[in-house]
Formats: sequence, structure tokens, C-alpha cells
Amino acid sequence: QVQLVESGGGLVQPGGSLRLSCAASGDIFAIYAMGWYRQAPGKQRELVAAITSGSSTNYTDSVKGRFTISRDNAKNTVDLQMNSLKPEDTAVYYCNAGADYGEDEYDYWGQGTQVTVSS
Repeated sequence: QVQLVESGGGLVQPGGSLRLSCAASGDIFAIYAMGWYRQAPGKQRELVAAITSGSSTNYTDSVKGRFTISRDNAKNTVDLQMNSLKPEDTAVYYCNAGADYGEDEYDYWGQGTQVTVSS
């Protein structure tokens, strides 16, 4: 089992910055990739950014150049640095982890944290 807890969400003005953090606990050894998803009102949940255990990253086009995903092995956390925020970035952001147990794989999700970009 893997438990994920997000923090860092809040209200920010357009053009501002925010840093989200996801703390993982449990079967840390099994995690092969982590990512951030978001879901805006009336929209489908979408992948924002992902990072593998080999530090390969992937971003959705709308956040490239503005968002950066990173991991801190010592703290068992994955962060999402969000710069130049736009109102369109407003959503609930969810941390995701993929875990490999050798014979089976599981996806785990955090509880979500609200990000609101508004003047």
C-alpha cells in the first residue's frame, strides 16, 4: 500500500507561483513513477506532469515551460513548481503513484488539493 498526501494548494493571482508537494509513505520501494493530475469543474481529469524513477519527465503542452516536476528521495516527496499561473490552471490537483509489486501493479491517489488562480 502507498499513501499520498498533497499540500501547497491555495489562492494565487495570475502570473504568480505556487509549489505543490506530495508526500508518499508505505511501500516506497515499489513506486516506479509519480505524477500530478488535475481536474477542473466540468472537465475530465488530465495528466499535468509525470516523473519516473529514472527521472524521465513528461508534461502536458499547456504547462510546458511554466511547470516543473521534481522528486526528493530523502523526503519521499514529489513537487510541482508552478510559475506564471493562469486562471485556466484552476483545478483540484491530485498526486498519483504507480507501484510495481512484481506480479501486479497498482495506481494510488492523494486526496487532492485546490489551486485557484484569480485576480
